[in-house]
Amino acid sequence: MSRDLISRRDLLHGAAGAALTGSACRYAAAQTTRRRMLALIGDRYHNADYIRVALDRILDGLNVSVDYTINYDRLSRSGLADYQLFLCLRDGMIWPGGYSGPDAYSYQQGLENRGDFPESNSQNWIKEEQGAALKEFVNAGNGFYALHNSSHISLSSRSYREVMGGAYIGHPALRPFKVRVVNTSHPITAGVRDFIVNDEQHYVEYDKAKKYILLESENIDGLTFQKLGTKAIAGWAYDFGRGRVVFTAAGHTIHALWNPEYVKLQKQAVRWLLKEI
Repeated sequence: MSRDLISRRDLLHGAAGAALTGSACRYAAAQTTRRRMLALIGDRYHNADYIRVALDRILDGLNVSVDYTINYDRLSRSGLADYQLFLCLRDGMIWPGGYSGPDAYSYQQGLENRGDFPESNSQNWIKEEQGAALKEFVNAGNGFYALHNSSHISLSSRSYREVMGGAYIGHPALRPFKVRVVNTSHPITAGVRDFIVNDEQHYVEYDKAKKYILLESENIDGLTFQKLGTKAIAGWAYDFGRGRVVFTAAGHTIHALWNPEYVKLQKQAVRWLLKEI
């Protein structure tokens, strides 16, 4: 047989090899185009483990890989350099002198030797250059997802607040409330129905235009907080420079974060921040 003749088997092997090579190339391309998120999570009152578990389910199936950190120094120009999205679910406080209990002051009251332990005193962790780094990051075309109590950080950084869009006021104890979609035409809320969660109903000051508000929370049992009534702004989204910002207020419990309608909304929020929708 001539060396120039090619058998059917050779042709099949060649086709299979080409197909495998093509698949490998497509997989490699998908990996290189996968977006990266830095998630700053966890504080005294919000355990980083439940946040990570919750976010893993929310981010599942999205074109994003996430690096979790509890190190607030990662919020910096160099710390954000390799990412396209920054997510924050933590407050603005640190406790350098320590504290007796993670989330209940009553624990400290019951210690036999309470006098041997100092009173818990908080400090603000964010520096203004960190807020400026976030502002540059979003201005450059990247995304910022502020979740739940991250509005508290706005109380100690003017630049952070300018990007985030508002600031924490307070919240009542855990209790059921409704989250209502007030802008149904936004890509983030597309197909999302109103839902009820048992969570902290956060009340916030809002600094931007009314047209950017997506969500409103309401205690439908008529319970109020301070003199602020039964309703609170619970979410917004807007362009900031060449980038995008989203805030959603629910998130103290995994029950709230995993509400099916809220999962849908959070997934769409991430996609919107990455400019996929």
